[in-house]
Amino acid sequence: MQDTLCYSVLLLLLGQGLLGQPTDPNVIAGDQELFWGSDQYDFAIVLPAAGLECFWHFAHHGEQFYLTYMVQWVTGVANARHLSVNVNSPAGLLVASTDDATGQINFQTEETGFYQMCLSNFHNRFGSMQVFINFGVYYKGAEDTQKQKVEEEKKKEEARKHLNDTLFTIEDSANKLQGNTFHIWRNYNFGRMRKAADYYLLLSNSKYVTWWSAAQSMAIITAGYLQLFFLKRLFRTSTTTETNKPRC
Repeated sequence: MQDTLCYSVLLLLLGQGLLGQPTDPNVIAGDQELFWGSDQYDFAIVLPAAGLECFWHFAHHGEQFYLTYMVQWVTGVANARHLSVNVNSPAGLLVASTDDATGQINFQTEETGFYQMCLSNFHNRFGSMQVFINFGVYYKGAEDTQKQKVEEEKKKEEARKHLNDTLFTIEDSANKLQGNTFHIWRNYNFGRMRKAADYYLLLSNSKYVTWWSAAQSMAIITAGYLQLFFLKRLFRTSTTTETNKPRC
């Protein structure tokens, strides 16, 4: 009986010790969103007045981390389009920062872990803004490593007198095409952000011109009515009677 009691107490203590260790990344990051892997992400978010939004993205050591953003539209009284963006390392150190309506951040990761991206709308304290962001990681040295492997294989094949140069040429061209396609995709996303920002600016200018034209039309109609009213008062005459005769 005593051995069973001691064994139960030991299991209870071990269970509490295991439960006390947070193994879920969501417990560490709180309510911030986590992005795993080397995929690329692009989406738009709306930041409220003086709002702060943070995201986490996983990156390995030696990869190229990039972040591109653009403010598409701003509402409120003080239409400040500047956006403060900070990128922190897994250790909590500031890696890069920018403060503008449009910005790009590129650097090579020196640590393996989750990199934090924080977007702050503290410049615009009386209105919200929509921001389009595009971020991800890629390994820049993959092409060089692949070229070295291809050269080594070419030497081996030449030594063995196997004529497979066509296969290696196609593989090398495919790697170059993949890299160029990736950079074209990034430039396309940036152009799409610019087009959306121009569209929202055009809508804002159209509303401004419409309301201003309506106000001017009302002012012109009111001024014409007042002029006609005062002119009629100048030519107003009274009816002559026996008791009411005009005086000099």
